[in-house]
Amino acid sequence: MNAVLKDHKITVEEYLAGELVSDIKHEYEDGYVYAMAGVSKNHQSIAGNVLAEIRQHLKTTRCRPFGTDVKIKVAGKFYYPDMMVVCEDKSDSAYYTESPVLIVEVLSDSTKQRDKTVKKLAYQSLPSLQEYVLIEQDFVDVEVCRRSTQWQSQHYLLGDEVWFESIDFKLPIEEVYRWVENEAVKKALADVEIQGFFSDNHENN
Repeated sequence: MNAVLKDHKITVEEYLAGELVSDIKHEYEDGYVYAMAGVSKNHQSIAGNVLAEIRQHLKTTRCRPFGTDVKIKVAGKFYYPDMMVVCEDKSDSAYYTESPVLIVEVLSDSTKQRDKTVKKLAYQSLPSLQEYVLIEQDFVDVEVCRRSTQWQSQHYLLGDEVWFESIDFKLPIEEVYRWVENEAVKKALADVEIQGFFSDNHENN
């Protein structure tokens, strides 16, 4: 999120009307509008990987996955998550929901602190939400906070399968980080491949 765009408050109605004609997405908090920063190719790869895998899993269910263009309304605030799943939409709006069961955010340097504090508290106040997932893009770490465990964090690393309890779906961490290009992720992927090679050879001997 970037700096506030206006030094005076606007109404929710003004914000929503403005989003319909704006070329840039904005988030809304307590009357103030904030422009969203652009994302890196790695950020987009991670978000796209997770969305694609979950969309395939949900094809025969009543749950719907959404990407970055649909808002969440929570306590008078509006946010654009990187990805979410809605199973029973309780909003009449075509542009936002108030009842996601799963929210995924890919962490960036400019948004990480807010994703882990302000947004986390806001999202967890939604009665429908069952899981909040935070994915690092500069190194391998997927953090899952679940209502069923009082929002305690569980971390998944390469070689693991992250479990999305809210939609009963397991996804290998390697698929989360497919096409991500940075040294930390490349090294981690290479280490997993080497471990797999020696493991296969040991089983064959």
